[in-house]
Amino acid sequence: MNRFRILIILMLSLVAGGSIASPRPETIRVALLKGAESVRVDGSGLLLTDGTMPLDLEPPFELRRGRDGILVNGKTLRRLIVSAPQRVTVNGKGYRGLLDISPSDKGLLVVNELGLEEYLVGLINCEISSAWPIEAVKAQAVIARSYAMYQKAARRGAPYQLESSVMDQVYDGADGEDSRAARGVQETAGEVLTYDGRVIQAFYHSNCGGHTEDAENVWGQSVPYLHGVPCSYCGEANPSRWEQTVSLKKLESGLRAAGYPVGTIRDLKVLGRNRSGRVEEVGVVSSRGNTAVPGVGFRKALGYSFVKSTNFELRVSGDECVIAGVGSGHGVGLCQWGAKQRAADGFSYREILTYYYPGVKLAKVSDY
Repeated sequence: MNRFRILIILMLSLVAGGSIASPRPETIRVALLKGAESVRVDGSGLLLTDGTMPLDLEPPFELRRGRDGILVNGKTLRRLIVSAPQRVTVNGKGYRGLLDISPSDKGLLVVNELGLEEYLVGLINCEISSAWPIEAVKAQAVIARSYAMYQKAARRGAPYQLESSVMDQVYDGADGEDSRAARGVQETAGEVLTYDGRVIQAFYHSNCGGHTEDAENVWGQSVPYLHGVPCSYCGEANPSRWEQTVSLKKLESGLRAAGYPVGTIRDLKVLGRNRSGRVEEVGVVSSRGNTAVPGVGFRKALGYSFVKSTNFELRVSGDECVIAGVGSGHGVGLCQWGAKQRAADGFSYREILTYYYPGVKLAKVSDY
């Protein structure tokens, strides 16, 4: 066996976190950076290859997108695979497992491949706080694992299965790991939510504002385990009333950029609400007539961080519009702040999960 083959086997063993003879655990590929102009890599005991041959690069080193691939120390590579016994540092942040860096259309694509359970330990404090009641931490571990497994199957064969942002699940690497996050993951090891024998797409959000939302009202497709349920818990845990003011001119620009045919806005009003209390349509009265904008479209046009949910009121005052609402996020699936209060009130993670996802069952990843 030549030196290169031995090196590759050792790299795979390190990523798996076990001996060479042990079966490789479930892994996940997470896009850390897309279109990055440059990437700085550091770490101790780094093992590096270009996908075919080992490389000798002294860390730290910086990678850039070149005309024909990746530029590093005057060399051009088509790909760079990096692993380490403990962590690899990317732009100052530590990551477990293996890094797969390749050129993309607009820069560099950096993908972190690591064990699913390790990924979850690093994720917990990005999505909630591990200081929350442990049953809420365990509930978060199960839904994050379920969502990851669903996406892994849905994106089979793709360069990565998850993004590290709110586009999927927020993940910032190993630096946020702690013992309570690890406990929540370990005490639910391998558990996922299923419906009709399949792992569910376990959507979740920060604060529902009193009632979770039907998936159909957000994405136009009814999903049996994603029907809205009453939630009186999030208001106690984290009252999430918010208010934003935007000029009518800026609002016009946002709606037009989103494809809605509005002119100079004269008035705005809520035209209807669904059973969860969220806005179904916004009526826009402008110099081009009356335009009905879906509540989800209105929120998207102004920005999800600006209009925090579709449960809002509108008031036009002079040349400005005041948007006042409650809740944070799309409202579908588990309400994180509601789960926190339910856990504090003595509900188990299983009870929390089966409430927010009607009809689901708990199963093991190994069964799928």
